[in-house]
Amino acid sequence: QDTYLRSVDLNHVIKLLEDSNSKDLEKEQLKILKKVVRRFENGLPLKDLAQIIEILNLCAEKLNEQEAFTEPLCELIKLCGLPFQKKKLSDEVSYSMAVSKSIAQLGCLMRVPSSQVRIQICKCIVSFYNVDLPRKLLSGYQPTSANYKIQMAELGGLAETLVLSLALVENQLTEKLWVLKALQHLSSSGVNCRLMMKAQAASKLCLYLNDVDPSGQLVFRSSEILWNLLENTSKEEVVNQLSSLECVHALKEVFVDLLMHCYRHYDRQLRNDLLVIATLLAENPAAPMIESGFTKLLIVLATFTEVKIPNPLVKGLKLTYSYEDFELKKLLFNVIGVLSKDPSVSLFVLTLQLLRENDVMPALLYYVKPNQKPGFHDWSAAQYEELQLHAIAILASVAPLLVDKYLSYQANTLLLVFLEWCVGQDPFFGQGNSFHGTGGRGNKLAQMRYSLRVLRSVVSLYDDAVNLNLCDQGAISQLLDILKYAANKSKEKEDAIVLEIEADILFLLSALCENDLHRKELFSYEGVDILIPFIQMDPKKLYSGLGHNRLLFSALDCLWSCVIGCYIAEDYFLEKQGIFLLLDLLALKQKNLCNIILGILVEFCDNRKTTSHISTWRGEKDQTAANLLIQLWRQEELDLGVKRDQYGRIVDMKRPIASSFQKQQEVIPVPANCPSFAIMEISENIRAKLYSLLCKLGFENLPGLSAKDFVTLAIIRRYIDFKVGEVWSELCAELKEEFRPVASDEEALKVILEVSEDTGRMVAALQTEVLESQHHQEIQEEEKAYAKIQAIHKQKKMVNKSWENFLTRTSNYEALKKAKRFQEKSIEASRSKSKTQNGAVHSTDIKGLGTTIGSGRLVTVESTPPQLIGGPL
Repeated sequence: QDTYLRSVDLNHVIKLLEDSNSKDLEKEQLKILKKVVRRFENGLPLKDLAQIIEILNLCAEKLNEQEAFTEPLCELIKLCGLPFQKKKLSDEVSYSMAVSKSIAQLGCLMRVPSSQVRIQICKCIVSFYNVDLPRKLLSGYQPTSANYKIQMAELGGLAETLVLSLALVENQLTEKLWVLKALQHLSSSGVNCRLMMKAQAASKLCLYLNDVDPSGQLVFRSSEILWNLLENTSKEEVVNQLSSLECVHALKEVFVDLLMHCYRHYDRQLRNDLLVIATLLAENPAAPMIESGFTKLLIVLATFTEVKIPNPLVKGLKLTYSYEDFELKKLLFNVIGVLSKDPSVSLFVLTLQLLRENDVMPALLYYVKPNQKPGFHDWSAAQYEELQLHAIAILASVAPLLVDKYLSYQANTLLLVFLEWCVGQDPFFGQGNSFHGTGGRGNKLAQMRYSLRVLRSVVSLYDDAVNLNLCDQGAISQLLDILKYAANKSKEKEDAIVLEIEADILFLLSALCENDLHRKELFSYEGVDILIPFIQMDPKKLYSGLGHNRLLFSALDCLWSCVIGCYIAEDYFLEKQGIFLLLDLLALKQKNLCNIILGILVEFCDNRKTTSHISTWRGEKDQTAANLLIQLWRQEELDLGVKRDQYGRIVDMKRPIASSFQKQQEVIPVPANCPSFAIMEISENIRAKLYSLLCKLGFENLPGLSAKDFVTLAIIRRYIDFKVGEVWSELCAELKEEFRPVASDEEALKVILEVSEDTGRMVAALQTEVLESQHHQEIQEEEKAYAKIQAIHKQKKMVNKSWENFLTRTSNYEALKKAKRFQEKSIEASRSKSKTQNGAVHSTDIKGLGTTIGSGRLVTVESTPPQLIGGPL
């Protein structure tokens, strides 16, 4: 019998099945199909797979008229679920195209109008992922690798075919569930997910969510497939497919059903999964969330537990304190955050109306209060803290949109009281378990951080009513106290959270004090004392990555907004040597710092005391402020690509200060009210600020400058003249583009341009004169140096000669006597020729001395005769 089974000729089987002339062949056909099933009960060889699939197709055609073929067809399909058999290792690659086409044909058999066949096809596909080895292997064969069928299914596009087959089974629940089960397995692959998206899988699955299914498997499997599609393909493409009104309605209805009847842990998880998908739809402006009423429902759900206002949409709904309901609450808060950032202008107005009408503001402000010990039937301390921080974080997005509601519910007061609690001594220890609670374990820094974010979001609107309301409640003084608290915390341990808090407070102070003298006076003394340490920050910390860079910029912005313009604060800042600190920072030559520091210094120069501070400052190697500013000018011109020769002199007389980019620009006529490129360029670099600052210091008698500095200073001094010339040059070019000026105007323009060019030549000549003067001075200094060297050499020669003479006198007695005689003659010649009348003469010679060198410490005192002084001594 085994021999007979082995000898089954598949070509003969195919030929027999193709013969449809006689109905008497049915029994023989069924009989031989059973033999085929028995022959391959342990697996199909790869080489025979194409013929088996052909047999399956023939059976499928006969099934339309002869139901007897149902059972053998199902049995043959079942064989496809077993591991394929290969003789050689290379068979998997060799037969890959044939196998992929065969598996694709398997999906096409879903057209057969038989529930049994369709279910068996789905079971076969599921078995690809749950491989069971046969009890007995074919002789000389071995099973293919575990993932071989999965790879061939991807190659053959089985997933796409199966999605299309959903239309055939939409009214048969059992068959539909089996198809979804097969798709659930197939969607674990990114390739299959992309194929499914081509067949509009996302929208089709969403539309089936509301179909009747007592088992609940339909919603579960559909949502699982949707999640796989979101993870393995483009999220935007999936969301776009789900953004039809029908899909949104279906999603809303199934969500509401689960919300109202979620008695099991499994149902609550599924409800939350669908809410995440709804959140993704809310991010898409094209999704009709508002039209379907889904947006309003989600807003009401997010606020009904805090506001406790009866609403028919949530009638009978009760949330427990289970973990799934806790997750639901966080997801609903997140939906509000998403809605508050709706990019669609037309829908945004409707969204704001919904947020305003459904008491979102009081619901979020409900959490802006000191943490209380939870009751027995309540959220745990960690859960409440997480909800609190999440709500305050969402409030930062919503508050700027609902400013009227924000003020009407006294949000500023609540936040200031809450911040006072944050810096107080109340025994509270944050859990710090959540994303928003980062850095808040064992303290109140997380609460402080997000409360300040709310204030920052509303203050940045520069709404007079909001800012006045804050200042009237003593916000400036309180913020300074909080800044001190944060600065002390930073001394204990610097981390990103504390630095962010400090930066936010500095921003709030800047926004509140800007353009208001009274508020600046409130800030003055205490504020300057706090600002100074921030400006004294170690430059190495700017690269720490913790946020010191942002903190320094916030401090400088605060200095500009809160100190400048108030003479009390300015004088106190000068007294604290603040200008020296700014120049120390400027000396770092960091491009991102230079612009703002120079702006501050220019503004400060309106105070007469400032220039003396700037002139007094000395940097490393006794560098002066003027030298530093000129160095910055040279570096800026180097970055801009301004042409200069090796000595720093002007090269282009027509456009002496034009950058390389500026020269590349074509002439573009612009309206009179639009600034030209030459004007725009002023705000794009620091040269104008450097010029202004040097104008305040004066261009004469600047200390610590070299000849190279004077060469650059000559250009800086004429900056305005050169800039005016650039504007006239642009004007002439624009006129020539549009029309030809009359002769008088053309002559006037020519004269103006020549004046600008002459200015360039004059500055270049002055620069040359400075360089020549420097060269001449260097030559003079060089000559002095050489003269000094010569004098030193001459002195050395004289010393050497004197030493040689000394040695000669000590070794040659005749030379010694000769030197002695010469010495005595020199002494005699040096004496005065006129004799003193009536005076005593004392000899200066030492008798018996035989040396020519200076005498030692020998003194002979002779008394002056008494008659000369009128008595004894």
